[in-house]
Amino acid sequence: MSAVLTSGGGLTAGDRSIITAINTGASSLSFVGSTFIVLCYCLFKELRKFSFKLVFYLALSDMLCSFFLIVGDPSKGFICYAQGYTTHFFCVSSFLWTTTIAFTLHRTVVKHKTDVEDLEAMFHLYVWGTSLVVTVIRSFGNNHSHLGPWCWTQTGLKGKAVHFLTFYAPLWGAILYNGFTYFQVIRMLRNARRMAVGMSDRVDQSDSRAELKVLNRWGYYPLILIGSWAFGTINRIHDFIEPGHKIFWLSALDVGTAALMGLFNSIAYGFNSSVRRAIQERLEILTGADISMASEQFKTKEPPSAFTPATTTAKRNGLTQDRGPTVTLTSQHCISLIDNKKTDV
Repeated sequence: MSAVLTSGGGLTAGDRSIITAINTGASSLSFVGSTFIVLCYCLFKELRKFSFKLVFYLALSDMLCSFFLIVGDPSKGFICYAQGYTTHFFCVSSFLWTTTIAFTLHRTVVKHKTDVEDLEAMFHLYVWGTSLVVTVIRSFGNNHSHLGPWCWTQTGLKGKAVHFLTFYAPLWGAILYNGFTYFQVIRMLRNARRMAVGMSDRVDQSDSRAELKVLNRWGYYPLILIGSWAFGTINRIHDFIEPGHKIFWLSALDVGTAALMGLFNSIAYGFNSSVRRAIQERLEILTGADISMASEQFKTKEPPSAFTPATTTAKRNGLTQDRGPTVTLTSQHCISLIDNKKTDV
């Protein structure tokens, strides 16, 4: 990934140590966030719809990219090269999966097509195939050296040009495509909403706010890639202009924002209302099970005897009423309320 894979000319050993720590910390956050989405998809069957399946593949790519960024060891040649190849491959596949999500949404909302699930095989061929091709091409311009904490350096002009063409060119192509696609989708839905408002005398304010929230959320999707890779792109351009001079703060921002891409994706794409609802339902089921167990224990306990010798004598004389049925009805009523609560969950 960007500066993590570039040369360290102009940076001191202390600077490189700081940047390495930033990379490890940010990559760990992305790994945790992406792993969370992967686990949600595997554990919750109701999430295994086609739209979230694409999010699962996106999170899987981010998870593996973050993992190899964390475990890479520049002191060992083979592991260093493996880190360079795998991070490039899975990072490219990550932003390519975002284009398939945008394509699916556009085809469904704007084109009114329902055949998107039939295109899954084509999506896999497009994402994994393109990622493999650009990774292999990039290896042709690589001199297989490393410097400081970084793997897969590009010290020559040819290597830097190949790096830019095999990574940043498809990256910004994906950004432009996503931006244009989401613009069309949002415009289409807003026009449809205006027509619905014009034809209806009453508009549900809660539904209106929910729709606006969804539209605003979609508008943020292209900004994730821009925010993650803007500093990396600037750093690459600066590296072309002044190859022997590295700017520490720019390299730190490059590494930090790029390594956080997996976390940004997991929050924006993965942690949606469906995921939150699935988690909430599981928590309510677990809470309801605990309440049910407590009620069963309460039900099986022997109630204390309400018939002392004095009250027994009074009953015989008709001076008191038997409170046993009252206690029984109260406990049954509590159990009934708990059972009804479980049914609602």
